[in-house]
Amino acid sequence: MELSLIIPCYNEEKNIFPFYEACKEALKSETEYIFINDGSKDQTFLEIKKLILENPKSNIKCLNFSRNFGKEAAMLAGMQKSKGKYVAIIDADLQQNPKYVQKMLDFLKDHGEYDSVACYQEKRIESKLKIFFKKRFYKFINKLSEVEFPENASDFRLLKRSVVNSILELKEYYRFSKGIFSWVGYDTYYMPYKVEERKYGTTSWSMKKLFKYALDGIISYSLLPLKIATVLGFISFIISIIYLIIIIIEKLTVGIAISGYPTIVCLILFFGGLQMILMGILGEYLGRTYMETKRRPKYIIKNDVDINTLKR
Repeated sequence: MELSLIIPCYNEEKNIFPFYEACKEALKSETEYIFINDGSKDQTFLEIKKLILENPKSNIKCLNFSRNFGKEAAMLAGMQKSKGKYVAIIDADLQQNPKYVQKMLDFLKDHGEYDSVACYQEKRIESKLKIFFKKRFYKFINKLSEVEFPENASDFRLLKRSVVNSILELKEYYRFSKGIFSWVGYDTYYMPYKVEERKYGTTSWSMKKLFKYALDGIISYSLLPLKIATVLGFISFIISIIYLIIIIIEKLTVGIAISGYPTIVCLILFFGGLQMILMGILGEYLGRTYMETKRRPKYIIKNDVDINTLKR
């Protein structure tokens, strides 16, 4: 098998058949299609089964999750299932045109010095607010992290089998794909692509989910927040000691009255709030450590179907 297509799906019932037709038209290589139904609430799984039955000679598989585990889990499951010499990750919503998969494949075949190709958006079609926050995120995380996060690089990429095998060696529960792709290294070529308009359905990436995703990336690939917590705690301690010395000196030399109720309340609120922030930072890291020790599976497959299982 030359090419494996990993296709995470969440509420994409109307896109399954158009996506497959676009792939057939664009791809020239022998291809296996691995659809991952990530707990969709519509008829996505039924549409994928229908696609398999109507194309019995095509190598189409589907992993049906027991619930929504997220795109990171879907990509991992697809990689573990894939058998191709090259592995591509692509969304089913047709915003990522399959013709770029063929371009990436041709590029890797012609340029043996590269191990993967990652597509990035030259021009984003999102709201100005999302673009602003994403730019700030990349600048911020690149200052914190030991690995580089190329701006606008997406999960839409093509990997050689050696890269996939290295990614599968990473066993952490909290997976942040952009960091994982950078952490494993290898030589990556960044190819510009144009994002198509979504024809059916709506995106599941809200500002809340994007913020949580960004927070996961920062905590997963940087210890700087912990160092900041230590520094802030030390600075607060020094300030409190200095303030205490000033009060004692003023009382002994000038004889002024020690500040009363308002000052005490302000200090309690300030240091109490600071402590809560620092405890929150520690809690984020501790919580992730706790989840890692549980060793829970990253996903549960309810149905693993292909043409053979459907005909039984």
